[in-house]
Amino acid sequence: MNIFRDLLRPRSRRHRPPQPELESSTEPIPSSVTDTTSSMEPARYYVHYDIDNPPAHPGNGWTRFVCISDTHSRRFNVPPGDVLLHSGDLSSWGELPQLRKTIDWLKGLPHPAKVIIAGNHDVCLRSFLALNHASAHRLLSALLGQRLDSRRPPRDTLAAQDLMRCQETRDAGIVYIEHEAAQIVTSNGREWAFYGSPATPRYALGAFQYSGMLSSVEGVDIYARIPPNTEILLTHTPALGICDITKRGKHAGCHALRDRLESPDLSNCRLHVFGHIHEAQGVEVHPVGDGTDTLKVRVSVNAAMHDYNPIIVDLLD
Repeated sequence: MNIFRDLLRPRSRRHRPPQPELESSTEPIPSSVTDTTSSMEPARYYVHYDIDNPPAHPGNGWTRFVCISDTHSRRFNVPPGDVLLHSGDLSSWGELPQLRKTIDWLKGLPHPAKVIIAGNHDVCLRSFLALNHASAHRLLSALLGQRLDSRRPPRDTLAAQDLMRCQETRDAGIVYIEHEAAQIVTSNGREWAFYGSPATPRYALGAFQYSGMLSSVEGVDIYARIPPNTEILLTHTPALGICDITKRGKHAGCHALRDRLESPDLSNCRLHVFGHIHEAQGVEVHPVGDGTDTLKVRVSVNAAMHDYNPIIVDLLD
């Protein structure tokens, strides 16, 4: 029996029935759109399409982002694009060999740039954060087969961090960000500002977690780090009320992240990609600011994978 696997088991997911590909719309982007295909400026997104014949790249002046999350050591068919975004839960149960399996897969994908973050399952990247209680300390010590010191990361964490940031990984176009920003220039010369956070409200035993209580300041402090110039945001958790409804009909997103995204100094954020709540996979589009500028919108993508296509988002440069 894998105790750690049971503790980290993801929430039940609801498989959506197959749906036909939708035609491009010529209507203005509504304030909230889920699970459809849009071709309006300044963003286009595709949820339902033939994975073997994806929509054509819109050409010069556009950047194509291919969004995935929660792959859990599985491999999927992924359409080409300028930038691949992976919003965490790279591994199944947080073991280093499972993380290596995912990184090896990502290295072989054709996207020139691949920006990735971790999630609560990726314990080997941050095991020592789960050692706040003696029982968790003893359990992880037994599972990892080594004595753990809560003041230092275990051996697998050091190896996992090296895997994510080593030259071979970077040479494959992979950029791992963990509560940090990155600037990436695409092949058409457009520089994009990224920020990534693997944090989630506490759920069972796992990594990168914080109290999700309304009175908690942990989440506020975590998301206060997002720089105002951020254009592409990757988090593992959804924001409250945006593609976050569980199978039981509950909103599982983060209050603090929602408040931060609504602050005026994040009006430059055009794309927010996340996962975590598998059954809430989909897209929503909302106006940014007071809504008077119809060309200023934010695309929010729950990119959790399983029986779903990767979500494609094209942004006008």
